[in-house]
Amino acid sequence: MKKEPTRRQKRIILIGHSAAGKTTLCQYLNHEALRYCKTQTVQIINQNMIDTPGEYVERTYMRGALMVTATDADLIVLVQDATDNSTIFPPAYVSQFAKPSIGVVTKADLVDENQIENAKKFLKLAGAQKIFVTSSVAGTGFEELVSLLGYE
Repeated sequence: MKKEPTRRQKRIILIGHSAAGKTTLCQYLNHEALRYCKTQTVQIINQNMIDTPGEYVERTYMRGALMVTATDADLIVLVQDATDNSTIFPPAYVSQFAKPSIGVVTKADLVDENQIENAKKFLKLAGAQKIFVTSSVAGTGFEELVSLLGYE
């Protein structure tokens, strides 16, 4: 009997504004209780997720730390809060990483369709190749994302 090869989980780095939902997304993907805690430093979760503080993208002098930290990732995950009517990501932001990237819209349960489309637009402009719309609280939008990441 031939054994199927096991799919390796992708190592991801989550980048986004403070309170965008990066840590909550990690908690949801790891089947942990959702609880708010401010990420102060880079956190490695289950060897596959690199959770970064929002300040690393918000403050230009700290962006170099993201570049260095991202070298250990297979995939860049840009996280955009659907309740935020602005974005921290400049156009073509992901091109500096030279790695595949996706976008995740968070907090979709708190907004209308126009706000979701606006968040998706921000992620597309930043260079996200595929976009997922999620709500960790409602538990929606994760099936395809989980499959892509190999976290099944």
